[in-house]
Amino acid sequence: MAVDPTPPLTLVQDRPVYVIGGGPGGLATAAALRARGVRAVVLEKADHVGTSWRGHYDRLHLHTTRRLSALPGLSIPRSFGRWVSRDNVVRYLEKYAEHHQLDVVTGVEVTGLERTDDGTGWLLHATGGRELLGSAVVIATGYNHTPHLPDWPGRDTYTGELLHAADYRNPGPHTGKDVLVVGVGNTGAEIAVDLVEGGAARVRLAVRTVPHIVRRSTAGWPAQRTGILCRRLPVALVDRLARPIARVGVPDLAAQGLPRPDTGLYTRVRQGAIPVQDVGLIDAVRKGQVEPVAAVESFEDGKVALADGTRIGPDVVIAATGYRRALEGLVGDLDVLDARGRPTSHGPRTPKQAPGLYFTGFTNPISGMLRELARDAEKIAKAIAAR
Repeated sequence: MAVDPTPPLTLVQDRPVYVIGGGPGGLATAAALRARGVRAVVLEKADHVGTSWRGHYDRLHLHTTRRLSALPGLSIPRSFGRWVSRDNVVRYLEKYAEHHQLDVVTGVEVTGLERTDDGTGWLLHATGGRELLGSAVVIATGYNHTPHLPDWPGRDTYTGELLHAADYRNPGPHTGKDVLVVGVGNTGAEIAVDLVEGGAARVRLAVRTVPHIVRRSTAGWPAQRTGILCRRLPVALVDRLARPIARVGVPDLAAQGLPRPDTGLYTRVRQGAIPVQDVGLIDAVRKGQVEPVAAVESFEDGKVALADGTRIGPDVVIAATGYRRALEGLVGDLDVLDARGRPTSHGPRTPKQAPGLYFTGFTNPISGMLRELARDAEKIAKAIAAR
């Protein structure tokens, strides 16, 4: 792996493919391109590959299996176990870049893109006044790019401790405290369980939309495989099949404040809501260790006002409220984003108005993010090589 924070990058005649982002999507695409004889240069604004993974909370493990999470050309070691830990994901990404001898340049942030005057490539503007000329560009800056903290009324005057889940590492600083976790996606659910196991005095979980909860594995069969099988089936059919399975596998938690959703599982997936994979939430809610409460509406006089009219006074509020793709500053003027800031083209498809520009990693598939990144990498590399 070639890593140099301050290389003399200038306009060159042999135009490489520039891959923006040194996470799993970017590395996988660069490796797939290299395997086809296409020169690819990965530009990573941080000092290491896998930066977003390094910043996740300590107990995080993949919710997808080791065998179905490997990137092209290198298996994840069996010694990492079936559910790979955050630290081992980072080790794997480092080894991946080294194994494939990827050209990774760190400490360089791309700030703008424009088509070359002759229309045959892309001009990248980067930090330090660099201008880079590429034959194509793959944007792989990640689904979880910029933490999103809702603009709750009174938030700016709140004197309690408020942090985004991106800043949460472990329960140590919150031992013995009353903690409110806002958001019941996979991150919020796992942080709530982590807090219980780490000795928080009280853990409440603010829920706006009741999630579908699935077992991560049942009798050795991972939920990911079910997601792969269901992905191409009609939405209504998957919704119908999921209902009896949920009733058998997941207890009714309505009495504890977490009723079964009214909307079908796959309908919710198509709307962008991935099911919560259980890593202890069901038992914690059933035992009263995690208390579901209404959604947060505002902050008032040092208290948190909930949608049901109650006011509570936790010591700490942890907002597991998601992330933004934050692509507007980079490609907002190219007419390649929809109203929600998501790329209008993905994987091997390149926008008609921006030929040679590709996006990967901006969806959250039920079949597993890393699996789909690996598949997209091969497709993108094939499309670029064909050009």
